[in-house]
Amino acid sequence: MSFTAPIQLPGLTLDPLWYRRSVFYEVLVRGFVDSNGDGTGDLAGLISRLDYLQWLGVDALWIPPFFNSPLRDGGYDVSDYRSILPEFGTLDEFQELVTKAHERNMRIIMDLPLNHTSDQHEWFQQSRSDPDGPYGDYYVWSDTDEKWPDIRIIFTDYEESNWAFDSERRQFYFHRFFSHQPDLNYNNPAVAEEIFEITRFWLSMGVDGLRLDAVPYLYESDEGNGEGEPPTHEFLKKLRNLVDTEFPGRVLIAEANQWPREVAAFFGTDEEPECHMAFDFPVMPRIFYSLRSQQADELVRVLSETTDIPETAGWGIFLRNHDELTLEMVSEEYRQAMYGWYAYDPRMRVNVGIRRRLATLLDNSRAELELAHALLFSLPGSPFLYYGDEIGMGDNIWLPDRDASRTPMQWTPDRNAGFSSADPGKLYLPVVQSLVYNYSLVNVESQLAQSRSLLHWVRNVIHVRKAHPTFGLGSMTVVDSDHESVLAFVRSYEGAASGTQFGDAPENVLCVFSFAHNPISVTIRAPEHAGSDLYDLFGGAKFPAFDENGEVTITMGSQQFFWLHIGTPSRGLPRTA
Repeated sequence: MSFTAPIQLPGLTLDPLWYRRSVFYEVLVRGFVDSNGDGTGDLAGLISRLDYLQWLGVDALWIPPFFNSPLRDGGYDVSDYRSILPEFGTLDEFQELVTKAHERNMRIIMDLPLNHTSDQHEWFQQSRSDPDGPYGDYYVWSDTDEKWPDIRIIFTDYEESNWAFDSERRQFYFHRFFSHQPDLNYNNPAVAEEIFEITRFWLSMGVDGLRLDAVPYLYESDEGNGEGEPPTHEFLKKLRNLVDTEFPGRVLIAEANQWPREVAAFFGTDEEPECHMAFDFPVMPRIFYSLRSQQADELVRVLSETTDIPETAGWGIFLRNHDELTLEMVSEEYRQAMYGWYAYDPRMRVNVGIRRRLATLLDNSRAELELAHALLFSLPGSPFLYYGDEIGMGDNIWLPDRDASRTPMQWTPDRNAGFSSADPGKLYLPVVQSLVYNYSLVNVESQLAQSRSLLHWVRNVIHVRKAHPTFGLGSMTVVDSDHESVLAFVRSYEGAASGTQFGDAPENVLCVFSFAHNPISVTIRAPEHAGSDLYDLFGGAKFPAFDENGEVTITMGSQQFFWLHIGTPSRGLPRTA
């Protein structure tokens, strides 16, 4: 495989809002490339594929936990925050990864599971064996398991209570997730200080940001529900102050599976900021709902909600990631419809969600894959891709828990999909060998050789997006249409001063998406753009203009989309390959 990589830059650009203009790529170290033939991906393997990621157009890598861990929860069960799992590599190799990524103008975001640790962590072992010792109060202990009955259980498929009994300490410990993941006690100032020092440790190595895993659950109280309680926000303000003061330019990303107004609280305010970014969970299931229902109303409603956030804050948007497609943010009727469409086999479900990859969810429909990605890259916020989705990788529902969508990356049609030279039986998980998604058919090498492959299509859309700051920095206004299957909105950006390093011209882009399964004609109304011309953002073709009332009628194919520049183009429009 070879890539025509962009010209290498001497280092990172100094854009203070880099995270709002970036395309992120989640990559499991364990699942990307095995460099030494032991069956497990490693840091050296990831380093060897940085040219591919640069060619694709990725600006930042999000790397889930690679710390020492028993790996009972994909590494989110940390046993030592300052060391790397030996099978993944060494601290020196991680430092090399950061350096090599920065040479390619790519940034590194790492996961920090700060709500809980593994029960194998030395802190917990000390806490259970010596209640009066220095670590005795590092976790949440109780003489009863009936405390805080109003705090919901998250992993409903695996846990019946948020409390587990420890036979050595003879008390119950609190856990919001698996029982082998005891929650840290943030009411102990020493715990907060430990997290501050861990943050300094990794940011000092050049890491560009931290994804704060399970951030709403840090504090509990008798009065609250254990989610986003006031002391949690006070802690985040202190963490943000540490980052801004000691490591300016680095970012904190909140993972809070809540409604937008609740999540917005994790941004803080302009005067007292908390996180720079937060994931937008409610939008994601509604994209999938619209694809099957052919109705855009729910998506229009969610996107029309206005949420006041600091000017510099940014949303993280995604289609899939290493977790299940969560359905917590929908009604029961909605949830059952989603199960019927996307998880008709019970093995496809886990907790309150669906454990499938993007391509299998969409039944490998190229039209739906393109429509979903076009939405991802045009909605407000920074898009997060999941490794392998750019080639339409499949999953394996016969594997347990969420391992179904964490199988090895498919690079070539050769043995082990080019992921590893190990005996196939030694792989951490088997490569996908199902009929439609077999690695011999779905792989990077094959798609590089096909100019119309999904891989080339995704790369092209990424580069078109990157050429228009409107998508990263602009506002969004949902506009009216006369068809129930259509979502239309305008992305607007006033532009930056042309005399600055990052001078950008003002721009308005009309984005239109049809979820209908047959061709349609739709009239769109945007009175503020009356009389404006429309040009295709990909090829530059001229479309019908808005009339004097601000209306335009467009014919669309089944499950089609358009990105249309409003007004006379002020720059050359890129053309597709």
